[in-house]
Amino acid sequence: MIDAQPGLIEEIRDRFAHVESCPFQGERVFFENAGGALTLKSVVETSARFAAIPDNPGRDNPAGQAAVELIARAKADMAVFFNAPGGQFIAGESGTELLFRLIGAACLGTPEGGRVLGSTLEHPATRSAADRYAPIGGKRHVLVAHDDAAGSVGPEAYRPEVTPDTRVATILHTSPVTGMGVDVAAIAAEIRAVAPDCYIIVDGIQHAAHGRLDLEALGVDGYVISPYKVFSRHGYGIAWLSDRLAALPHDGLMGAPGAPWELGTRDAGAYAAFSDVVAYFDWLGGRVSDDADRRARIVAAGEAIHAQETALTEALLHGAGNLPGLASFEGITILGGIDNPRREGLVSFALDGRPAGEIVAALNAAGIRTHIRKADHYSGNILQPLGMESCVRVSLCHYNTEAEVIRFLAAMRDIARAA
Repeated sequence: MIDAQPGLIEEIRDRFAHVESCPFQGERVFFENAGGALTLKSVVETSARFAAIPDNPGRDNPAGQAAVELIARAKADMAVFFNAPGGQFIAGESGTELLFRLIGAACLGTPEGGRVLGSTLEHPATRSAADRYAPIGGKRHVLVAHDDAAGSVGPEAYRPEVTPDTRVATILHTSPVTGMGVDVAAIAAEIRAVAPDCYIIVDGIQHAAHGRLDLEALGVDGYVISPYKVFSRHGYGIAWLSDRLAALPHDGLMGAPGAPWELGTRDAGAYAAFSDVVAYFDWLGGRVSDDADRRARIVAAGEAIHAQETALTEALLHGAGNLPGLASFEGITILGGIDNPRREGLVSFALDGRPAGEIVAALNAAGIRTHIRKADHYSGNILQPLGMESCVRVSLCHYNTEAEVIRFLAAMRDIARAA
């Protein structure tokens, strides 16, 4: 959809900083989007502008009141972007920190006993938080086994482990190692059918940059993202909490009106920078559709992003520009399989006879930024069951191009020949 419109990919790329070059490396192709997407130029400008303002939000002066209004406007933007059914948005130190806070409050604020249910697919942000707080809350932490071959987990895996006393459940929306999405709504419905009062908290950190977010349809209680992975900057996280989750006891200042979840003075610039992200989705939706409604444009942007990323990963796997795709390489292993409809802009692979670290280094020398995932505390839950010590992660985004994929395939052809 994006490539079908002349000039649109150039317009998109022009809105991001450091698209074609790194200030430390020079010219390069950026295929490390899962580690942190490129940053919108508008976010850079907004962050610099607000970093210079000394006034705190809420003070009785024009700057303080302007900051309050800006934060309120940003939260309204978030509600449209996420299609949130009420509840509230908060900012925190990072996505990981917010997952710890939400999961901790749910584990400690529900009756003692019962289960905290998660899956082996999940990032350590949720697994570690549940591992810490479940026993403190007198609960057992149970992990559902994911499907190694598919690189995902489905409701059929959760179903046997859901009991009426399941108090808290965690779900990963997209894996940062396999790149595969998860049907959160179906899993949540499976949980609700047996344990309707369960608090369901979703790690959406890897999913958000791909668009197609709809909290109303998911039926969950908490959703957390890291904005630096969705075109914003480092230094903050965003969480949505349902009203029932927000009402649980949580860390806060004694006597603070409204029992707020946010601790300390918030960075108004962080909120403003996320409004820039929402404005970008709105703009892109307007370029790929004729929708007059803002939410409809944001949905259209997500569909265009998905279509572009699908085309790019198909080219990566099956070939482009008369070059063979990764799927045809002798001795290749593609995590999650070659043709997997759950894939969201990411391909992880290993090549017999070439350690992943050597491939990443060789690609970097060729001006192509990728990343190694090792069987460590971040990715061991995915790689160890597959008998793999490491893999190469190639993560694309909608601002990447087929020409960049062709450059990657040419480099991989040379690397494979040198093995």
